[in-house]
Amino acid sequence: MEEKGRAPLVCRLAGDTGLIVEFGEGIDPAVNARVRAVAAAVKTRPPRGVIEIIPTYRSLLLIYDPLTTLPEKLIRFIEQADSGLGDEDAGPFRRVDIPVCYGGEFGPDMDTVAKTAGLGIEEVIQRHSAPDYLIYMVGFTPGFPFLGGLDEKLFTPRLKTPRMAVPQGSVGIANNQTGIYPITSPGAGRSSAEPP
Repeated sequence: MEEKGRAPLVCRLAGDTGLIVEFGEGIDPAVNARVRAVAAAVKTRPPRGVIEIIPTYRSLLLIYDPLTTLPEKLIRFIEQADSGLGDEDAGPFRRVDIPVCYGGEFGPDMDTVAKTAGLGIEEVIQRHSAPDYLIYMVGFTPGFPFLGGLDEKLFTPRLKTPRMAVPQGSVGIANNQTGIYPITSPGAGRSSAEPP
């Protein structure tokens, strides 16, 4: 179903208890706003049989009880919710400021990020700390926010071999995103900062 210039919904089964609803392609704030708006509507008025709602960058995963409901019913519910919502229905944003220390012992990859970008370290810090980032989804490890809005000049390839332990609180850059490691964990992002 396509309207308002939006991509049509694409629905796929995920096993016998999951339904994936895709709202568009790529890392796009408008697609993510649509996901968040429908997720908020489903949480407000959950259909019978829905056990869990998991929003991602561009899709929504509904975990449901197949003895209580059918995917076809959930698809109709999602289509109706989506057609009645605008991106503004995703709800208000909450801003969280996170102080960080860049480079040196706190950012072992700062020189690599600066060299890849062709910038000085101070400009990397300014460009990385200037934007307001959107949390597109939480995953990879519990509480890991995938942040979009990174300055294109700072796009840096992932490490070819992930580190076995990236310290809790590290701020990493991987390709076109940045993120914060909420726990010490393996990771392939370029660590350029940590909290003070």
